[in-house]
Amino acid sequence: MRAAVISELGKPPEITERPEPAGEAIYEVSAVALNPLDINVGAGRYFAGHPQLPYVPGCEGVGRAPDGTRVYLFGDGLGLSRDGLLAERGAAPADLGIPLPDAVPDEVAAACGIAGMAGWMCVAWRAPVRRDDRVLVLGATSTVGLVATQTAKLLGAERVVAVGRNPERLKRAAELGADVTVSLEEDDLAAAFKEAAGGDGPTHIVDTLWGPPAAAAIQAASPGYRVVQLGQSAAAEATLTSAAIRGKMGEIYGYSDFAVAANTYREQYLRLLGHAAAGEIVFDIETYPFERVAEAWERQAVGANAKLVMTLT
Repeated sequence: MRAAVISELGKPPEITERPEPAGEAIYEVSAVALNPLDINVGAGRYFAGHPQLPYVPGCEGVGRAPDGTRVYLFGDGLGLSRDGLLAERGAAPADLGIPLPDAVPDEVAAACGIAGMAGWMCVAWRAPVRRDDRVLVLGATSTVGLVATQTAKLLGAERVVAVGRNPERLKRAAELGADVTVSLEEDDLAAAFKEAAGGDGPTHIVDTLWGPPAAAAIQAASPGYRVVQLGQSAAAEATLTSAAIRGKMGEIYGYSDFAVAANTYREQYLRLLGHAAAGEIVFDIETYPFERVAEAWERQAVGANAKLVMTLT
């Protein structure tokens, strides 16, 4: 079968012939979402390592189960510790797939996965948004951030502030529901965050950045704030004062798709999928045919400003 294969860390995958998978249920793959995670694993930067070389990347995808059911696949080490799904066929446990409604296109089902779920879960599940919340989304220009922005608005947040560096993507955040946007180029981020959120600052912070932006957001936050931390695009470390946490009785929650129980992930994925199917949460999706996988991989590596999905059929 044809598969995209990484033979050398730091190099994009190449399409080649690969032995047929065996030993588990065999899925006919139709779409695979590309994520920064895939790039980091393929570059040798992922903290948990990478599958033995050469390997097939792709941590999530859509395909047909042996009985013909169309399913979303994610987990069980796919693309992380074993071959993933960027191939015509992939092997995975028979009970891994989440059955999909016929009306939802493959690319939307794939987009709702890793990135979509991270944005959804931080405001709908990990620390649910309340109707009086003033939500500050750090990194709102990413797919994760745009989903978090839309979800916060959908769930009734009083005010949603989108924060990022790309002016065009900040405009997109405003189009999708952000009440106000803030550039990370501001000289005094804490003051800008507090003013944009209104009241006595943000009450709920979605943080995909960490580092100085997160510290500024916590400095600006209202007493009793909640932070959901799910990324480190700005820095792996942040300097926080004790007073900013204990003095405001703040709460900091960590989030990772990979740490969520399978039944909870399935339930919440289907909730998000329903909102996406209804047009209530929008993804900026760009599809690439399988033959252009190296091109798509390189684009994801430098920042795609869209959700990239490989199509195999």
